[in-house]
Amino acid sequence: MEKYLNLRDTSSRSSSSLQRNPMHISEDIRGNALVISPVGRLDSNTAITLEAVLPARVQANAATIIDLAEVAYVSSAGLRVLLKGAKTAKSSGHRLVLSGLSESVQEVFDISGFSTIFQIEADVEAALSSIS
Repeated sequence: MEKYLNLRDTSSRSSSSLQRNPMHISEDIRGNALVISPVGRLDSNTAITLEAVLPARVQANAATIIDLAEVAYVSSAGLRVLLKGAKTAKSSGHRLVLSGLSESVQEVFDISGFSTIFQIEADVEAALSSIS
């Protein structure tokens, strides 16, 4: 069952910038894992969209894969949201695996040291194999 979310922040950020750059998130159960697939940039304008769903999904599922194949850019705000998800997974005894990082996103993870924090797999299939 695939779900599709298009959440928008209604806080102090300008709604026009959010409408230009919304983050779309689809969710799908694959085997024993929830696969969350964001599409778009994961930056200060859109990170709140993923932050709105990630902790609850990670806490509710023994294994969660975040497929970043359609995310071309991750800022420090995006890294913070992913770190929050990792902390939620660790505290609940669940697994969080990232997959499909583009070369530029992988570089951000390497430079920031986040490559050592997360389990990162080449694609969703490899991530599924690693958790089964």
